[in-house]
Amino acid sequence: MAIRTALVSVSDKAGLVPFARALTARGVHILSSGGTAKALANEGVAVETVEAYTASPEVMDGRVKTLHPRVHGALLARAGTDVAAVELALKPWFGEVHG
Repeated sequence: MAIRTALVSVSDKAGLVPFARALTARGVHILSSGGTAKALANEGVAVETVEAYTASPEVMDGRVKTLHPRVHGALLARAGTDVAAVELALKPWFGEVHG
């Protein structure tokens, strides 16, 4: 299965931009938070913020950004069990779900 979306969030930005550019060159949509999103956008890399994707602001002074059902639903889905729920909520972002 091809990767369609990548969640990219790092504290050490060394090598971030070339890595992200390699992803976008392969058609991968980048979803990112806080400083990582800013660093990518400043270098002209197409990125969507987690806040925009979830329609939910970061909380706890920026420490909680990606803990949202829209992000973790695809990560925690059980093959063959949660397929319908994941397809309904996440198919536009993660493509077909195979159970």
